[in-house]
Amino acid sequence: MEVHIAIFPSPGMGHLIPLTELARQLLRLLHHRVFITFIIPTTAGAPIKPQNDILNAMPENVTSVFLPPVDLNDLPPDSSIEARISLTLTRSLPALRQTLAELTHDSTRKPLSALVVDIFGPPSFEIAKEFHISPYIFSTVSAMALVSIFQIPLLYEMFAGGLREPVTFPGCVPVQPTDFTAPAHDFDQVGLCKMFNSAKGILVNSFVELEPGAFKAMEEGEWCKPDIFPIGPLTRTCSEKQTGDGFECLKWLDKHPVGSVLFVSFGSGGTLSQKQLDELAFGLEKSGQRFVWAVKSPSEKVNASYFSAKTDLDPFSFLPDGFLKRVGDRGLVLSSWVPQVEILGHRSTGGFLTHCGWNSILESIANGVPMIAWPLYAEQRMNAVNLTDGLGVAYRVKVGENGLVGRDEIDKRVRSLIEGEDGGKMRTKMAELKEGGAMALSQDGSSTTSILHVAKKWAESGHFLESVVTSPLHGRSICHSINELLMAASEDFHPAKGHMVESSDGQTKPNRWASPNLTR
Repeated sequence: MEVHIAIFPSPGMGHLIPLTELARQLLRLLHHRVFITFIIPTTAGAPIKPQNDILNAMPENVTSVFLPPVDLNDLPPDSSIEARISLTLTRSLPALRQTLAELTHDSTRKPLSALVVDIFGPPSFEIAKEFHISPYIFSTVSAMALVSIFQIPLLYEMFAGGLREPVTFPGCVPVQPTDFTAPAHDFDQVGLCKMFNSAKGILVNSFVELEPGAFKAMEEGEWCKPDIFPIGPLTRTCSEKQTGDGFECLKWLDKHPVGSVLFVSFGSGGTLSQKQLDELAFGLEKSGQRFVWAVKSPSEKVNASYFSAKTDLDPFSFLPDGFLKRVGDRGLVLSSWVPQVEILGHRSTGGFLTHCGWNSILESIANGVPMIAWPLYAEQRMNAVNLTDGLGVAYRVKVGENGLVGRDEIDKRVRSLIEGEDGGKMRTKMAELKEGGAMALSQDGSSTTSILHVAKKWAESGHFLESVVTSPLHGRSICHSINELLMAASEDFHPAKGHMVESSDGQTKPNRWASPNLTR
């Protein structure tokens, strides 16, 4: 028996990359007895080159269909990235329906068992049901952020009254309102969040050992109806061909001591203003530490390169005068694509200054590299809270009254991470998380067991999986496996304070928005 699923990702490399890793993992575990069709929405005449490169490199069991481009010219220039993504998907729904119809009636293909979308894709569920296809969500955000998404419809009601105090989401560390995910501030996104409970299941690119409280809360909370499948950390692996200008940096790293280099990158979509770019450059220079910096042209919008990972402008021309000469061989500044996974996995890399995108965080965890958290947009501020207050594996930069992270702040954080005692402690904690992630993806690990369970649900019959399911947990519900793992790690598990919120004076009080019953 073979399985055929369709994957409908949102625009942006941060959504496509983890979904391609999901496809690769399914192919590895099911010995290529799964067929996957990527259905790609577009907003331009042709997909950007990185999309093509990634999809063209997929195994032959994976095919791609690019939908006709949609027009977003009627959107105001200052529209949020979330609004642009949502509208792109909504306007692509007629083309999605046509594509699913063609796939369903194609006798040369296996029938579709499931439609997998990311966190912006639930509006497509009604179309999936028309063709009797089970809808699933692949969460491109952390389990903590996913908990907050479930709570957003209730949370939004509190914003009308001007919420000012920290809130403890079920199973999570307290979060300031300014650090909530973007949909919490956008009424148009509240309806999207409500659709999450229409999914048959949610695949979460995280692992139980990393976020035990959040997974336990979703498992037990009546507010979370879909089955939850922790299947991570799914991250990119090192490239087989280390060629091109980007890989010259690996030769540069070879020349430097173990753990001595800071990697600086704000992902494919993150950008800094000219003033902030200057402060970062001066801060790196002042720190005296070695660094590799993936620099991009400045913009007043923090996500200016989200829909296009490439610009025709030369980023070097925006650096402070004489900067490259002053730092000399102590710093390497790159303006083109950089091999992030290989850099993080290099022995010389001792820290990562990151925008806190979830993919980048998982790649840092997979390589045991502690972080400096510099969140820019989306759920990245919430990720930063978890990294610093929850896991204790990162410093978070402080933004000054002028709205900038100053050079002195950057200097202090970089020195502390690379040379300081606290940086060493973070490195030890990251090594433990790295080991936990590897265990989760091992043959009998929690995430491997979980992904095989969901694959069995997709199959017309479970018989074809008997030869690949080797976990002793096979046959039990995934909820049981989560509970057993939590019990095994009970000495490290500290549940959230139930339905309490912490006020600015340090006192706790009943959380009036959280569900009063977290037991199914």
